[in-house]
Amino acid sequence: MVIISLIVHLTSFVSCARMGSPDGGWYDDTPPRVVSSSPVEHGTNVKNKRVTIHFNEYIKIEDVQNKVIVSPPQMEMPEIKATSKRIVINLQDTLKSNTTYTIDFSDAITDNNEGNPMGNYTFSFSTGSEIDTLQVSGYVLDASNLEPVKGMLVGLYEDSTFADSTFHTIPMMRISRTNGSGQFIIKGVAPGRYRIRALNDADGDFIHAQKSEVIAFSDEIIEPSAFADTRKDTLWTDSLHINNIVTTGFTHFLPDQISLLAFQALQTDRYLIKTERKQPEKIGLFFSYGHDSLPNIRGLNFEADSAFVIEPSLKNDTIFYWLRDTTLVNQDTLRFEATYMMTDTTGVLVEKTDTIEALAKVPYAKRLKEQLKEYEKWKKEQDKKKKHDEPYDTVMRKPSLQVKISASSSMSPDQNVYFEMPVPLSVCLADSVHLYSKIDTLWYRTPFVFEQTAPRQYVLKAEWRPGVEYSLEVDSAAFQSIYGIVSKPIKQGLKVKKEDEFSTLIINLAHQPDSGEVIIQMLDTSDKVLRQTIAKQGSAEFYFVKPAKYYVRAFIDYNGNGIWDTGDYDAGQQAEPVYYYHEAIECKAKWDVSRNWDFNERPRFKQKPMAITKQKPDQEKQLRNRNAQRAAEKGIPAPPSGEN
Repeated sequence: MVIISLIVHLTSFVSCARMGSPDGGWYDDTPPRVVSSSPVEHGTNVKNKRVTIHFNEYIKIEDVQNKVIVSPPQMEMPEIKATSKRIVINLQDTLKSNTTYTIDFSDAITDNNEGNPMGNYTFSFSTGSEIDTLQVSGYVLDASNLEPVKGMLVGLYEDSTFADSTFHTIPMMRISRTNGSGQFIIKGVAPGRYRIRALNDADGDFIHAQKSEVIAFSDEIIEPSAFADTRKDTLWTDSLHINNIVTTGFTHFLPDQISLLAFQALQTDRYLIKTERKQPEKIGLFFSYGHDSLPNIRGLNFEADSAFVIEPSLKNDTIFYWLRDTTLVNQDTLRFEATYMMTDTTGVLVEKTDTIEALAKVPYAKRLKEQLKEYEKWKKEQDKKKKHDEPYDTVMRKPSLQVKISASSSMSPDQNVYFEMPVPLSVCLADSVHLYSKIDTLWYRTPFVFEQTAPRQYVLKAEWRPGVEYSLEVDSAAFQSIYGIVSKPIKQGLKVKKEDEFSTLIINLAHQPDSGEVIIQMLDTSDKVLRQTIAKQGSAEFYFVKPAKYYVRAFIDYNGNGIWDTGDYDAGQQAEPVYYYHEAIECKAKWDVSRNWDFNERPRFKQKPMAITKQKPDQEKQLRNRNAQRAAEKGIPAPPSGEN
């Protein structure tokens, strides 16, 4: 009896241990299933605004506000709750007659235990005697870089009543929302002709009411249709072996590859954002948008004429005023009037005058105290040296001007050397800058051009020869700031790489656009532009390319300004078109790499390589990944989808 009792206890212990699964087991990846609903799914002549959907297991619903879309759009947010094995939807708006309603849950519904998403589930019913079942689908991409745009509203308007202004005044009639791939599916569409628009709806009114909203539009007429089609599905014996390939019938809805390119219109309203004086010698004015003319400054407690060195940004939207006089630098508060062009409430540029107080972030008394501390420290050091009969200074030396030079010890033949000054200069002695090249064992003067490119920036250009060693030398006091601070002598060695250390990349285009220039951009693995050039006679060439993996992007520069320009809905103007070469290009030393490129070979949503796409697709099958990870940890194949 004792032995039997011991066996029973051991069996019970083993059973409990197995139930606990300390090693981890396969997750249940079976999604919830609808068992009934009220009204019935696809029901007609529905008058009740309450919808109840019953499932075969306990469920939960995630991120209702962003994932669940009711169409036609509801002006008052529906009440959607998940309890136990059901979801209850209470529509707040009055039901429209003879209208198909769709409640698109996307992947918001999951089971309560493992979080298995149900997939793209949509419940529909009609208030009339017929239900509309057509669909239109496609993708919304960022017009500037073809990134999928998640969470954009995409909607239809009837073509017969549509005008361009409709987008500003009337809510969309049927809507969907894009997923992580930028894909949208508008369901419950009736036969007819439609216009399509996309909107990042900032205020929830389903219309393009704010200029700052990101939008997309197409001038094409949408005519939905459907036909019986087939596809081939693969059945797996396990994760490595195919059991069978079967042909499955389905209803194919068209159009299904609409491409909408989203952009934000240029924000041209001009106003003063802020004024700051983080450094006592520099006042900054920050505007929302630039203007051809700079502000007129009139000093109220100082003489503003010739008081500044002005440093505007490229677009004149940020302007720095460097104070020339140290007396003004030491003045804690500078009051002045700034007269500039500002956009009024009607959208017209008018002259505006503001009275501004520029307060130094660090008061002069505090700065003086810090200077005294530095002097006392220096004095102690000199007294100590004097006491030990060591060389010492009788006058505290001024700090030298810190010149930043953007040149590495190893450079490409197509690079230039840039000098950046911490403050504007009063003296720049170009003849104190020297460049020498080493031929055999001797150094020779090398011709170069040294010129100013901005208030604090200079460039040194030379004919850099591959494989040659150079010496850049700058005499002492070659540069002097407006505050009398001078630079120290500079000596920096430069070595230009040999030609066989580089690659050449050539992009041959299948066709040139009818208008505009094609600008080809070479990108790194983070989608950042490294270099760009204009395609000439259907070809773009990049010389002296460092061996690495690159990606290539192009855009059509219609206005010839050398930069990508956004669109304007009210002007009927799309953003300048952008294209991506579909895969990485490996450039190797000593190799000439060539690629032929047809912009229209692939639809836009299939062009950007996934490796540099930041917006990744939604994981509708999260469980598969978890099971695959569990399999990898155990060193065994994961079970095929649907197995426990």
